[in-house]
Amino acid sequence: MDSVMKSVIKSYLRGVLVAIIPLVTIHNTDIWAYAVAVLAGVVSPALRAMDSKDPAFGMIADVVDAETDKLAKKTTNKK
Repeated sequence: MDSVMKSVIKSYLRGVLVAIIPLVTIHNTDIWAYAVAVLAGVVSPALRAMDSKDPAFGMIADVVDAETDKLAKKTTNKK
């Protein structure tokens, strides 16, 4: 599994966790509330993944990574 896929999975897990924690803290046992919370946690990362201009996960993510690597190498070579 490459680093981008790991980042995407972590993003989804963070979203779901943030949506579920309030239900756990108030001891909510309604299964539908948890289903809605999971859905709500998945929506934000999904919208981000569909954004073609998102520098982290969108279509330009590879270009941004390549440019960042080039800049890092230039900085390292100057030292």
